[in-house]
Amino acid sequence: MAEERPPRLVDYFVVAGLPGNGAPIPEETWIPEPSGPLRPPRPAEPITDVAVIARALGEEVPQGYTCIQASAGGYPLELSAGLLGGTQPVICYRRGRDKPPLVELGVLYEGKEHPKPGFQVLDTTPYSHSANLAPPGPGHPRTYLTYRRAAEGAGLHALGITDLCLVLPSKGEGTPHTYCRLPRNLNPGMWGPAVYLCYKVGLAKANTLVYEAELLGRYPEEDNEAFPLPESVPVFCLPMGATIECWPAQTKYPVPVFSTFVLTGAAGDKVYGAALQFYEAFPRARLSERQARALGLLSAVERGRALGGRAVRSRRAIAVLSRWPAFPAFRAFLTFLYRYSVSGPHRLPLEAHISHFIHNVPFPSPQRPRILVQMSPYDNLLLCQPVSSPLPLSGASFLQLLQSLGPELAVTLLLAVLTEHKLLVHSLRPDLLTSVCEALVSMIFPLHWQCPYIPLCPLVLADVLSAPVPFIVGIHSSYFDLHDPPADVICVDLDTNTLFQTEEKKLLSPRTLPRRPYKVLLATLTNLYQQLDQTYTGPEEEASLEFLLTDYEAVCGRRARLEREVQGAFLRFMACLLKGYRVFLRPLTQAPSEGARDVDNLFFLQGFLKSRERSSHKLYSQLLHTQMFSQFIEECSFGSARHAALEFFDSCVDKVHPEQEKPELTPLVELEELSGSELTVFITPPEEPPVPEGSEPTPQYCYDGFPELRAELFESLQEQPGALPVPGPSRSAPSSPAPRRTKQEMKVAQRMAQKSAAVPELWARCLLGHCYGLWFLCLPAYVRSAPSRVQALHTAYHVLRQMESCKVVLPDEVCYRVLMQLCSHYGQPVLSVRVMLEMRQAGIVPNTITYGYYNKAVLESKWPSGTPGGRLRWAKLRNVVLGAAQFRQPLRERQQQQQQQRQQQEEVSAHQEAGSSQTESYLERPSPSRPLQRQTTWAGQSLRDPASPTGRLVKSGSLGSARGAQPTVEAGVAHMIEALGVLEPRESPVPWHDGSLSDLSLTGEEPASGGSPGGSGLALSAQSTEALEGLSGRGPKAGGRQDEAGTPRRGLGARLQQLLTPSRRSLASRIPPPELPPDLPPPARRSPMDSLLRPRERPGSTASEAGLGGRWEGLGKEHGLQSARVQMAYFLGSPCLQILLSSCSLCRACDSLVYDEEIMAGWAPDDSNLNTTCPFCACPFVPLLSVQTLDSRPSAPSPAPAGASGSKDAPVPGGPGPVLSDRRLCLALDEPQLCNGHVGGASRRVESGAWAYLSPLVLRKELESLVENEGSEVLALPELPAAHPIIFWNLLWYFQRLRLPSILPGLVLASCDGPPLPQAPSPWLTPDPASVQVRLLWDVLTPDPNSCPPLYVLWRVHSQIPQRVVWPGPVPASLSLALLESVLRHVGLNEVHKAVGLLLETLGPPPTGLHLQRGIYREILFLTMAALGKDHVDIVAFDKKYKTAFNKLASSMGKEELRQRRAQMPTPKAIDCRKCFGAPPEC
Repeated sequence: MAEERPPRLVDYFVVAGLPGNGAPIPEETWIPEPSGPLRPPRPAEPITDVAVIARALGEEVPQGYTCIQASAGGYPLELSAGLLGGTQPVICYRRGRDKPPLVELGVLYEGKEHPKPGFQVLDTTPYSHSANLAPPGPGHPRTYLTYRRAAEGAGLHALGITDLCLVLPSKGEGTPHTYCRLPRNLNPGMWGPAVYLCYKVGLAKANTLVYEAELLGRYPEEDNEAFPLPESVPVFCLPMGATIECWPAQTKYPVPVFSTFVLTGAAGDKVYGAALQFYEAFPRARLSERQARALGLLSAVERGRALGGRAVRSRRAIAVLSRWPAFPAFRAFLTFLYRYSVSGPHRLPLEAHISHFIHNVPFPSPQRPRILVQMSPYDNLLLCQPVSSPLPLSGASFLQLLQSLGPELAVTLLLAVLTEHKLLVHSLRPDLLTSVCEALVSMIFPLHWQCPYIPLCPLVLADVLSAPVPFIVGIHSSYFDLHDPPADVICVDLDTNTLFQTEEKKLLSPRTLPRRPYKVLLATLTNLYQQLDQTYTGPEEEASLEFLLTDYEAVCGRRARLEREVQGAFLRFMACLLKGYRVFLRPLTQAPSEGARDVDNLFFLQGFLKSRERSSHKLYSQLLHTQMFSQFIEECSFGSARHAALEFFDSCVDKVHPEQEKPELTPLVELEELSGSELTVFITPPEEPPVPEGSEPTPQYCYDGFPELRAELFESLQEQPGALPVPGPSRSAPSSPAPRRTKQEMKVAQRMAQKSAAVPELWARCLLGHCYGLWFLCLPAYVRSAPSRVQALHTAYHVLRQMESCKVVLPDEVCYRVLMQLCSHYGQPVLSVRVMLEMRQAGIVPNTITYGYYNKAVLESKWPSGTPGGRLRWAKLRNVVLGAAQFRQPLRERQQQQQQQRQQQEEVSAHQEAGSSQTESYLERPSPSRPLQRQTTWAGQSLRDPASPTGRLVKSGSLGSARGAQPTVEAGVAHMIEALGVLEPRESPVPWHDGSLSDLSLTGEEPASGGSPGGSGLALSAQSTEALEGLSGRGPKAGGRQDEAGTPRRGLGARLQQLLTPSRRSLASRIPPPELPPDLPPPARRSPMDSLLRPRERPGSTASEAGLGGRWEGLGKEHGLQSARVQMAYFLGSPCLQILLSSCSLCRACDSLVYDEEIMAGWAPDDSNLNTTCPFCACPFVPLLSVQTLDSRPSAPSPAPAGASGSKDAPVPGGPGPVLSDRRLCLALDEPQLCNGHVGGASRRVESGAWAYLSPLVLRKELESLVENEGSEVLALPELPAAHPIIFWNLLWYFQRLRLPSILPGLVLASCDGPPLPQAPSPWLTPDPASVQVRLLWDVLTPDPNSCPPLYVLWRVHSQIPQRVVWPGPVPASLSLALLESVLRHVGLNEVHKAVGLLLETLGPPPTGLHLQRGIYREILFLTMAALGKDHVDIVAFDKKYKTAFNKLASSMGKEELRQRRAQMPTPKAIDCRKCFGAPPEC
């Protein structure tokens, strides 16, 4: 599969200006409609000189100078305060273009400071007198004006001082708009009013015609469907219009002006643009006489005479549009194109560079973190991957905001934005407007500005300033040369660092902000403002290649750090401002009505307001009624594309503490590395055309200005098929919920895992929580594949409740979120409300994403029709009945206790007559309340319960089965046989408790009158009692052969064999069994250990033991019986496909087997680390999950060999099955492969494999990536096991381990190549489509024949019990039966230390002794379970005994030696993992 191409950096290239087709320009100039009062025309020339004259000394105003005689308000001025002896100084200025203009003025107090660098001091008048402005007398510092002139050759368009004025604050005069006021008083004496000098900087132009810009060219010509080119782009490229100007002939071309702009779509998505404005020659022939006269090209006196020494120029712009705010890169590229157009000749056309840059320069990504673009041998630009942050990407520059405004003014603007005032930001630098305006709308995160927003407003759109709604608009300061701003607008001058506001719309005082957060914000901004001067701010477009590769990242890193710190300061303030807002959200809990989306219904405004400081109520009252706060509450309530950012803000709210007077030590915005790797992608310039051999390349492209784009010169698109993907908010299909966690949730889960790894109990719960998260990730596929989707949703709800009852610690809210989204999709709002209530009962406050899915489910789903009155009444009646029953319960219990006491008194009096020995034996025996079940194997058999909604795995054939266990396969067989009339239930007080066939008898049997004592109601014959007592070790050793007819309990295999041949059933089976003689004393109670220590003395004939192997070979060779049994097993719900899973892995470093709980304990809290740690050698290794599939579906019949007659002990097809006395054969019949319909010799396809065993943390990350790339539908495809085996088998292992329902076993059956399943012969025998059994094994699937055999396998060998696998290797003589019996005896007598010592002595010291792959702890535990059965072994108690034994041996042998000989027990972390997950049911 080809690699997906990354998104482009640039999407469009455009050229804007006046049409260049040679047609005459229309005479009507385009002048924008005035949006405010008109001002007098601006001056045509800048101020080039300033002077001071002393009128008291008789000096007059020099020729060409203008004298300032009055203040800005018209009040007369006297700089020397009118004192006698003063010089009466007056300030004069001169305009002109004969020298560079003045760009800055200052006031110098002599003796108190030194002049600034580059400034000149005006210390004398034109007549050589002192130019001191202060009044005479002691104590008054001499005051002089200072000025700075523009550099030589600055050109016609250099910024300069255009106006001067003086203001008298004592008269109520303020600084005029767009003027800069000097901070020094010109009258520092004690007498007279304070006088301040103000000046205005601007562009002094004359003879200019302004037109609306048009689109002159674009590339590509076709619009991208996801991103069409906006029509208003030319107007934004030239916001002040396309001009035609008349210059002096020798005037140099000015430096091109770079500007940026932002276009906002209808959906709120932003498009970033960058333009470069420059001047080109314009032909006079295209001008009319009127236009030429307006430009000053014709004499005003002599009509029609052209004036010489004049040049006509027009303004044009080139621009790029992108989804990314990479303004420095755009500036470098546009500057290169402009230089390319004014130089030459070149071998490549300009169009080749444009198309090459658009198609071949991608936006940086983690795979390409650094991109070095070489546009020419001398022009380079470097692109770096943006810092990964949950905050939205924008073109904001908080550093420029802080540099231009300062800390106090920045906080004032924050207050203005929060209260939705009209803000007009203006500057003479158009590239600064976009950065500052973007910062203004970004500083209020998570609020989103909802009103008009135009960072760089063209003059054609200046009417927005008169709009009656709040706005944020940026405009060029030259706009105010013609118009005054509206009265209700707050103007911010970035050039003079001043804010202008009227009394009508005066801002709130910053004191209305929360006191302590405001103090922290102001202190942080002040500190950062002082650090800005130490950073590099040079022009990046002129940096050399060495600088780009060496110092660029260091410089950008420092600036990026300061940028994030400024942004983090505003983020902390907003988090403190909205602290606790989630508590006041109002979730929807009933069917939506009109006005459900109103803020009053979604948020408790008054409660939130009362929870704030009283001094801030005025601010909050305005904030809570803004449009952006209403939108914020709606996004929090119903979700939006910004859900990840809002969830990140919630985490910030949890981190901050508004009562502190210092910021938190941990930054809210973590600054990551600029690039995740050192990889740098080099992009070379476009290839030049080939040159014939022997000839030199000849340039053929020379430009006299920016050319008209020609389509044939662009590079072909052969290498770029199709449009590149445009980044945007990801949208998931309606049927495919998005269960992927956000980056913030992943970080929080990672931190929780790292903290939990140090605490054993928390680590186990952490892994368990991630396992449940895995199941809920697969829930959409499970629900979609379920026959009843509503029932599947309720199953998931019950799983949630099960998690809460088990106190599962969830690392995130994905489990609740997925279920809520599915409730929304399948129209179950009531269930969604129940899930929300469960969350609250669990103490979980839903985040923004979960809360949005919940409200969406409640609001958009169809609620059940009808009034709930009837249901409510029935529910009340039910509660009354249940309450009355609860009151009657103590009375019923008291009656039962009294009845039991009377029965016990009668029994004691009756047994006192029978004798003390019988009484004692009788009293020691427990009174069973259900029929006993025989332990078939040490671990029993796990069967899938078809009646359980959660697919719970239950065990059959175990003495320790729960009384109220779920029905098993035996229950299904028994129900079927009962329906056919073959068997009938025994008369038992509690019928069908465990669902086993032991509760059934053949038709015609009568209940035995001499049942077990104690009145339990058990119908056991003498033979059956004897058999059960002998089986459990309670009967005499020499139990003779028992008749076949007296066997009430048989293996399932034997019963199936008998049921398949009903015509050959013995008549003796219908005869009632004889009653138990009343005078026969009950057998003495004996420990199960006594019988288990003597495996050769069990009931059964020697002949049957000797012919066991041949018996099963004969069974396997009878095709008719095999086919019938397999089909019957399938129709009864037994599996046709068996899957064996084991996580036991071998550590190659020390040749030791590491078991599941030890693997879990050794995993690292890292979602990318596959290794675990060996508990014996501490070496890391990758554990493996071993898989073996046994496919027993019937295949095409094949003729049996002629001589294949089988063993003499083989059952005859159709004959009776083995009786209970044939213990080993019954055990073999109850082996898993037979209990599930798989006959031992049946032909089966066996497939094995091993895949990496993944930690739930790693598996979850991989599963999320799979679902994100391929959709949740992939989890229900039969190709999943083959396409993604590691993910599939790990999921199957965890789901079966936790007994969670899933569709994964059915996928194995669908993916396996096998014959079709037989058709059901009758409607009541419906086959299960997922006829698969999954068995989880604790030990390895196939033992290593070259290693020492495990002790529990040797026990089965000595006991002659058939096993799943036969030990293939030799057995050491020292591992005899006597050793095993001794070990078991010591364990039974609570002498575990002796058992450990005996094993260590038998094995011998390493390296000469026997080497066990399993530790001593594991060998003794497995041996005990094999002998007693898993249900009779308390692993927790065994661990305590083993720990005591280990400590006792450590005092004599030493802990280190015991560890070297692998005698230590698992770590506490491993034990807790086993406690949380449970031990696998089999070995």
